[in-house]
Amino acid sequence: MKHILRPAILAATLMGSLGVVSCQDYLDVTPAALYSPEDIFSSVSSATSTVLGVYDPLSGDQGYGIRLNMYYPFDTDEMLSSPGASDAGRRGISRYGAIPTNSEISRPWDNLYQGIERANICIKYIPQMAQYTSGAATDMAAVKRLHGEVLVLRAQYYLELIRNWGDVPAPFEPSVAGQNFNIPKTNRDEIYEQLLADLLQAEDLLPWRTEIGAKDERITKGAAKALRARIALYRGGYSERQNGQMERGSNYQQYYQIAHDECAQLMARRDQHTLLPKAEDVWRAINARTLETTEILFQVGSGGGNSTSDSKLGTYNGPRLNNSPKFGTTSGAVTALPNYFYAFDSTDTRRDLNVTKYTIESNDQQKATEILRLTDGKFRRDWRVPLLPGNAQNLGYNWPLIRFADVLLMFAEAENELNGPTAAAKAAFEEVRKRGLGTKIGTTPSDKEGFFNAIVKERYLEFGGEGIRKYDLLRWNLLATKIAETKATLRAMQAETGTGAYANVPQYMYYRVINGEVQFLNSFYRPTPDKPPVVAGATITRLNWRQGLVGSSATTFINNVAAEYQPNKGKELVPIPQTAIDTNPALVQNFGY
Repeated sequence: MKHILRPAILAATLMGSLGVVSCQDYLDVTPAALYSPEDIFSSVSSATSTVLGVYDPLSGDQGYGIRLNMYYPFDTDEMLSSPGASDAGRRGISRYGAIPTNSEISRPWDNLYQGIERANICIKYIPQMAQYTSGAATDMAAVKRLHGEVLVLRAQYYLELIRNWGDVPAPFEPSVAGQNFNIPKTNRDEIYEQLLADLLQAEDLLPWRTEIGAKDERITKGAAKALRARIALYRGGYSERQNGQMERGSNYQQYYQIAHDECAQLMARRDQHTLLPKAEDVWRAINARTLETTEILFQVGSGGGNSTSDSKLGTYNGPRLNNSPKFGTTSGAVTALPNYFYAFDSTDTRRDLNVTKYTIESNDQQKATEILRLTDGKFRRDWRVPLLPGNAQNLGYNWPLIRFADVLLMFAEAENELNGPTAAAKAAFEEVRKRGLGTKIGTTPSDKEGFFNAIVKERYLEFGGEGIRKYDLLRWNLLATKIAETKATLRAMQAETGTGAYANVPQYMYYRVINGEVQFLNSFYRPTPDKPPVVAGATITRLNWRQGLVGSSATTFINNVAAEYQPNKGKELVPIPQTAIDTNPALVQNFGY
């Protein structure tokens, strides 16, 4: 649903030309096919097309089309990407066993730096445009908005580099011919400081959502503020340092204050962004390829049906569709772990949104899945509008980077850290929780630690499959704890008689298919009934449920979850690509690789 796709294609051409000129400015003659900075930034329209080219690296296979959002954020206590043993490809990343020669690492790395270089060019030349300081008011506003957009885009590209690779080379000026390209790592805290300053500037340059005429994926003020809050929490949180230890700065509270204030300002502008009535509304809109900008503050536009500008969301992940003539074919490669399914209250509407319990077979009918074959559920090819049968991998689904639910929970977390679980913190937390559970939300903890733990769980339930959990756990220094808890939980569920909180998980589930959809006939939270249910005229099928956790194949599955993760051994980050090390003698490999 990439509403800015066509200008972005033009911009990619312009930016490619501009990159050549910037590195070859020693040439006396500019070929006719190339454009100088003066040409490109001479008008609002050409500058706009160029800035749209800065968006391009967000989408496609090397960006949030599949790799950055489907390989890198897993395994955690919620999801496992591409079940199986660790390998030299995508599973190596998910299992925390990546190697420097893995092309699934080098290509996204290069792509992010391409985005940064494009942004650097625009950040340098846009303020030099005549329209930046004089001329028609509409032109001045448009040019300043462009400046704000590229500041936000550069921040997002750097954030993705930092949270996956840690300290990285950090150019903030465009490349020029003859410069020294052997750039060492910059401490991530220094990069964060620059990004926080950039985003504060961007807030003043960008309009609010309702102040623009067009509705598209372009960045507005809400995105800048929400991203600044997120980056502040990363800056104030834990991260793996060059010694392999998880550490945070002593001044972390000042960054919680930044996050608090940004979120509070967004919460005061409910005319711009707020929660939709139901969580499913957001995902129905994405699957229907209807642009949603009320709850989604920042998103990646996708479209074009190719690997460079589209996404594989809904075909790589989501429920497995097995040659369905009506709905098509998918991989179902992101597995929702059984402990995640059982983390939800039985009445929480987010459970069956975040987790799918069915496949669709070649007869176009749903079939219930066993407990180790559950998949994530927010991107579903069978929800696509219009349906796209066949094997096409690109569905035009946008990737939401920040939703308003995140703003509310970031505020609750920051307020709790600074002032404890105040009424304001509880109200923000409960607003998210009530959307999933109605009024039956239980008692919100009134102590600081208890409220923090409640936020940890609520973010778990709210953002399943959105590529957020791993990085949350890292900044809280809880990744090792939660991975260990997950394996212990799965083994407890695997026990033949069931133990503890999982003693009542049924051995089997019974279901029927009605109007093409699975209908379960016994409870997921009570032991299997002594006798199968009887429904007149219906075919009843028995499904292995907890029984699916019994046996050697289930043990192998459990062992494969985050199989190569070891705390404080460098596994919290991925290795710097060997190609980058080979071409830059000043670049040192990350700890542990």
